[in-house]
Amino acid sequence: MNLDNSTRKWLRRIGHGLTPVVTLGEKGLSDGVRDEIERALTDHELIKVRIPGSDRERRQRLIAETLAVVSAECVQTIGHVALLYRKAERPDPRLSNLLRQGNAEG
Repeated sequence: MNLDNSTRKWLRRIGHGLTPVVTLGEKGLSDGVRDEIERALTDHELIKVRIPGSDRERRQRLIAETLAVVSAECVQTIGHVALLYRKAERPDPRLSNLLRQGNAEG
């Protein structure tokens, strides 16, 4: 899934007001953290994940591993926070960060 520039811009605009819902710990992508990211992406479609640590390369590896495991797309990374997106098959209008914005893509 490759996002075009206009879609990325739209997702970044929505993601700006979000707070991180999951924080990866020192153990990285444990089963519990993976399950929580899966649940959050299924419910919200667009989420922020906090990756602590001062080693930039380790953070990038954790993001890449997370994206591969949960089949998501990284919209943006700023510092210790990554904005992840995965389209839901049947989004819930009460939970989806995209549908709750009330404006159409583009």
